[in-house]
Amino acid sequence: MRLSLFVRGIAAALLYAASVASAQTYPAKPIRVIIPYAPGGSSDNVVRLFEQEMQKAWGQSVFNDYKPGGNTIIGSEALTKSPPDGYTILLVLNTHAINPLLTKLPYDPVKDFAPITTIGVNEYMLVVHPSVPANTLKDLVAYAKAKDGQLNYSTSGAGGLGHLSAELFNFLAGVKTQHIPFKGGAPSVQALVAGDVQLCFIAPINVLGQIKAGKLKAIAISGKNRLASLPEMPTFAEAGMPALESSNWFGMLAPAGTPRDILNKLSVEMNNIQTMPSIKEKLSALGVDPFPGNPDQFAALIRSDMDKFAKVVKASNIKLEN
Repeated sequence: MRLSLFVRGIAAALLYAASVASAQTYPAKPIRVIIPYAPGGSSDNVVRLFEQEMQKAWGQSVFNDYKPGGNTIIGSEALTKSPPDGYTILLVLNTHAINPLLTKLPYDPVKDFAPITTIGVNEYMLVVHPSVPANTLKDLVAYAKAKDGQLNYSTSGAGGLGHLSAELFNFLAGVKTQHIPFKGGAPSVQALVAGDVQLCFIAPINVLGQIKAGKLKAIAISGKNRLASLPEMPTFAEAGMPALESSNWFGMLAPAGTPRDILNKLSVEMNNIQTMPSIKEKLSALGVDPFPGNPDQFAALIRSDMDKFAKVVKASNIKLEN
C-alpha cells in the first residue's frame, strides 16, 4: 500500500512538472483558432485583432480554421476532438450557452470545454422601421399590443441572440410578435430597411449607418450605458424595462483537459491585449467593448446565461429548427 501511494505521488509530481514545463515553453508551434462562422463577419474581425498581437508577443503564427454551420455546433464539436494542448482553441459567442437549450448536442457544453477568457462584448439594440408609429419603448409596446401578433421581427437565424432577445421582449412586455429568420445578419437588416418586417434586435455596428440615414429608428439598447454614437437613445433600464439584458459576448474555449497553466497563459495574454489603446479603439470601431476575465469567470458566465435563457426558451417554446 505504501509503495502504491509512493508511486502515485511520483506520477503526480511528474505530471505536474510536465505541465509546468509545457506552459513555460508554450507556444512552441502555430495556434489554430476554430471559427464556427463564415469568414468576414464581425466575430472574424474581432478575433483577428487578438491574433495579430499574439503573434507579435509570442513569435508564433495564429491562424483561423473556419467551420461554419449547424448554428456553431460543427465548429464546437471539432474542438472537442482536438488535443487538449492549447494549440487548438475556439471562438464562441452567446450561442454556446443557448444551443443546449434548443437541441440535443453531440457534446456537453460545459464538461467538454475548458474556458479561457472573454475578449469583448457588445450590447444589442431594438430598432424599428420608420413606418412604425413609435419613437419610445412605451409607445412600441402599446402599438404591439394593439396589433396583437401582426408585427414581425427579423433575425440572422433561429436560436441566436437576436431571436432570444426578441422573445424576451415579448415575454416582458406581454406582447406577441412573429419571428422571421434569415440566413445571416445582412439579409435580416435588408428586410427591415425594406419594411418587410417591422423590428429587430441587433448589434449596433450593423445598423448605425441606416439609423443615421433615417432608414431605421433606434428605440433602446441593453447594458448600463448609452451608446456614444447615439447618445439620445436610452437604455432599456431607462426606458422602463430593466430586465431586458441582451449582451453578446465573445470568448475563447479550449478542449477539456487543457493544462490550467496554459489556459492562464492564454487568458493573461488576451486580457493584456484588451488594455492596449489601439485595440480598444479598433474594438470600438466594431461596436465592441473590452471584456477581460479569467477561466473561472468565463465558466460562471456561461452557466449564468444558460440559466437566464432557459426561462425564455421555456416560455416561448423556441426550437432550433424553427
